Amino acid sequence: MTPPDTRPVAAATLATCADEPIHLPGSIQSHGALLVFDRAQLLTAWSGNAPELLQLSLSLGLPLAAIGLAPAVLDIIASCVNDNADGESVHTAVETTIAAHQFDCIVHTYLGRILIEYERRTVASETVAMFAVKAHAAIERLKREKSVTALLQMAAEQVRALTGFDRVMGYRFRHDDSGEVAAEARRADLAPLLGMRYPPGDIPAQARRLYIINTLRLISDVNEPPQPMVGRDGDSPIDMSHCVLRSVSPIHIEYLQNMGVGASMSISIVINDKLWGMLACHHLAPKQVPYSIRMATEVMVQVLAASVQLLEARQRTQLIEQSTALRSHLMEAMLSDDDMLQSLSEHAAPLCAMLAAEVLIVSLHDRILIHGEVDRSLATAIVKSLARHEEDLVLRDARVAWPPELADGLGKWIGMLAMCFDRASNGWMIVLRAEQIEEVRWGGKPEKITVHGPLGPRLTPRGSFEEWCQTVMGLAKPWDHTHVIIAQQLLGEMHRASIARHVETERAREQLFAMLGHDLRDPLNAISMAATVLELGGEPKEIGRRIRRSSSRMGRLVGQILDVSRIDRGIGLGMQRERVNLSVVLDDIVDEARTGHPATDYRLDAASGVFIHADADRLTQVISNLLNNARSHGDPAHPVSIELYRRPQHAVLVIGNVGTAIDADLVPALYDPFKRVSLDNARNRGGMGLGLHIVRQIVLEHGGSITYHYDQPQVIFTVVLPLDG
Repeated sequence: MTPPDTRPVAAATLATCADEPIHLPGSIQSHGALLVFDRAQLLTAWSGNAPELLQLSLSLGLPLAAIGLAPAVLDIIASCVNDNADGESVHTAVETTIAAHQFDCIVHTYLGRILIEYERRTVASETVAMFAVKAHAAIERLKREKSVTALLQMAAEQVRALTGFDRVMGYRFRHDDSGEVAAEARRADLAPLLGMRYPPGDIPAQARRLYIINTLRLISDVNEPPQPMVGRDGDSPIDMSHCVLRSVSPIHIEYLQNMGVGASMSISIVINDKLWGMLACHHLAPKQVPYSIRMATEVMVQVLAASVQLLEARQRTQLIEQSTALRSHLMEAMLSDDDMLQSLSEHAAPLCAMLAAEVLIVSLHDRILIHGEVDRSLATAIVKSLARHEEDLVLRDARVAWPPELADGLGKWIGMLAMCFDRASNGWMIVLRAEQIEEVRWGGKPEKITVHGPLGPRLTPRGSFEEWCQTVMGLAKPWDHTHVIIAQQLLGEMHRASIARHVETERAREQLFAMLGHDLRDPLNAISMAATVLELGGEPKEIGRRIRRSSSRMGRLVGQILDVSRIDRGIGLGMQRERVNLSVVLDDIVDEARTGHPATDYRLDAASGVFIHADADRLTQVISNLLNNARSHGDPAHPVSIELYRRPQHAVLVIGNVGTAIDADLVPALYDPFKRVSLDNARNRGGMGLGLHIVRQIVLEHGGSITYHYDQPQVIFTVVLPLDG
């Protein structure tokens, strides 16, 4: 039989430990014996202690039927072989007595071999039977717990009560494969380990694999030397992945000895084929736990795993359901609201809550929306850095994951989840998480030490398990699977909303060209006719007025198109702000309206000295547009009312006219561009539906709001702007 490779290595690294073939140890623990048969049921190997412990005369090639095993043992071997599927079968166990000593005989098949393990039992069968009742009661208690922490604590207490170990720890793995003691049941005189953290290197990758495929592992005596296997030279090593007697890596034995542990048992908590955690049991002296009791604790932990999985699934489902409702509201707003950034800003707080983040950044064209305490220059730099990413979903949870030119300037904002919902418009939604500075209580200093021995350098286990504190920096809470799913779903919805908006914009652009052809034709014809009349000797003064009116109308239409273009490209309208007396501006505009439209009665009630920080020309555009709308759509027999008053921090402008309420179906699109709902009004010929769209943008860029409501018989628009002092 070929032993495991023990050639010296050039250097000792963590990879050296990870490569140790612990599933091929070539030996077993000394409290039992192992027999190995091939497919033909001929003996190919056995542990060195098997002849004496099992009272058998053994030789290579001896048929299974000729060895003289007990009938009950032969029955379970036959059952196990018959149940063999794909070269592997689960453990089958039976009690047997040899020379007045009781054994648990455990059989399984693996990789073309039949493995028969005899484990010495020191507890009477009657005593073991009593534990089945205790285990049932423990499982019932476990089912009543409603939180993961409570489940772990109850399981630790019940396993300790069943097995008698000095300490049982509920150990939960973190995202980085380090583990934390989340629950503990212990002997009163032992120092507590609750809350201690243990590094990933304490459980190498190949050990994690074994913990998943063989979920219960007992080391009954740390200091007892193992029993070597005897077999045919040249045979491949025996894979003991599923053996209960598999001997222990010398490195792990040294680790346990350094901890002062005499015996240990671990029960894996496996959820979705991943090692979620384990119950780790320690005893200061050697301890043998009967196989049937161990199986009872394993069933208990399977119930624990199912309960944890159910709790976590419920939490995920609840979070995803909440996110679905929020996505629905968000998409509705994005599709109906003319300003996508504005609609997103109104949902910023719930979006952050949904993704467990503190900051939201949204970019579209060259505009950036920020919710939370992050500097605008940093937000701009983050958006700029994402432009070179081809992925639509980018995750970061460590400072070292950021581009070097950004890493030092991040401050505390280390965690990032970024979603590109509109690449053509540089549309990104980004949420940020703050750095988590942790004071970690390690169960001993995590580093291993290199020593030189007969086979060269190797890493030794930690020699001290005294509490060692470390401040961990540069990391944020990682984005868990549930939040990534929510982000992916949100990204898909936003993609669809963005495409719908692009389709709508393209349709609007087509409408624009059609409208320009229609709306510019009249003033161009008027100018052409006026030029013809001039050529024929017409009256210059009257023709000049006609040309001026037509060119002004064309200028207004072109100006509106340019404004809408600036809005669509996200560059804003270019405000030049100063301290403005809105009372004076309003009085001048109303006076001009009275001169230009003497048939309309304008009634002004304005407070004096209402100062705001604004662009006076753009404010004139807002007020003039609202007054023109009131005149064009209102009942000419009734006045247009204008009111200006102060609130504690705002100026409020109210413009109303007697008229018919706007159709409820049209209200959501009231501020959309390219509306033609006013074309039927004889006093509003040639309108392109752009006025209110531009008015709303001007008001928003001043930090204000505009609203419509109907107070019969009045159609009322209200503009609210921040006061300046």
